[in-house]
Amino acid sequence: MKKLLPTSTSGSLPKPAWLAQPETLWSPWKLQDQELTEGKQDALRVSLQEQQQAGIDIVSDGEQTRQHFVTTFIEHLSGVDFENRKTVKIRDRYDASVPTVVGAVSRQKPVFVEDAKFLRQQTKQPIKWALPGPMTMIDTLYDDHYHSREKLAWEFAKILNQEAKELEAAGVDIIQFDEPAFNVFFDEVNDWGIAALERAIEGLKCETAVHICYGYGIKANTDWKKTLGSEWRQYEEVFPKLQKSNIDIISLECHNSRVPIELLELIRGKKVMVGAIDVATNTIETPEEVANTLRKALQFVDADKLYPCTNCGMAPLSRQVARGKLNALSAGAEIVRRELLAKS
Repeated sequence: MKKLLPTSTSGSLPKPAWLAQPETLWSPWKLQDQELTEGKQDALRVSLQEQQQAGIDIVSDGEQTRQHFVTTFIEHLSGVDFENRKTVKIRDRYDASVPTVVGAVSRQKPVFVEDAKFLRQQTKQPIKWALPGPMTMIDTLYDDHYHSREKLAWEFAKILNQEAKELEAAGVDIIQFDEPAFNVFFDEVNDWGIAALERAIEGLKCETAVHICYGYGIKANTDWKKTLGSEWRQYEEVFPKLQKSNIDIISLECHNSRVPIELLELIRGKKVMVGAIDVATNTIETPEEVANTLRKALQFVDADKLYPCTNCGMAPLSRQVARGKLNALSAGAEIVRRELLAKS
């Protein structure tokens, strides 16, 4: 029997201090060459064990093998120049120095497939692997070749599809595409963003997810959230079309956010990874707080389709805080699981 309310994380977990600078995004590696390869694998083992000890049901690599959820994938593609950097505004919020697309983009070799095989060897649990979505990739670059966001997104979608098929063959159960850009560029999402995402999942038999959140708990994001008013209704713009899409699971931010919970009705029928852990604070949720968020979500998501999750990645947090939050997520899900089973 399939477990009710299986828990998972959005993706990133803090890296050990011997591998990279703690509590920092885009943190540089402290090792190199063969030592770095082994260090990443050791960190992946540790991250997996922390998830298992906390009782997380669908495990991931904690993104231990990549420096950043978007650029690490792009680094492996041809047609992108990392020396020639430009400053662009990412997701209309903050400036970042990004690489430049200088020619046709293509993938010469698999990017994460070896890492995924390594994770698969470590556990019999279902595993989830995160890839950047096409729209979030184009938003993290300066395009000096295609001069069209849409054209570049379609090229990335084809490349992501190649990678996703190989990840599936390596034994990944759920492939998740991270699309925080879906909360910003609504017209583009509906015009071609969801279509590009569907191109990225074409032909996959494993489950697919799209993760749309309000970002890591970094200052640029928390400042932006303060400007959004008392209700965050961004999801309303993209959910109707996502509900009709071929994506199996929609992963979103709920806990401590101002997202009106009834917006979940717009994706009724889809599986939903409900963010019940706030990643923008060091305060560790109580199991009861987690349970409360899940109970609210259950008004709009059928119990067999609800997957308790974190709001976003936890890379910028301390390991101790992240561990506490994972434990709270499991304990909160268990409270609601018992309530549901008692009713059935």
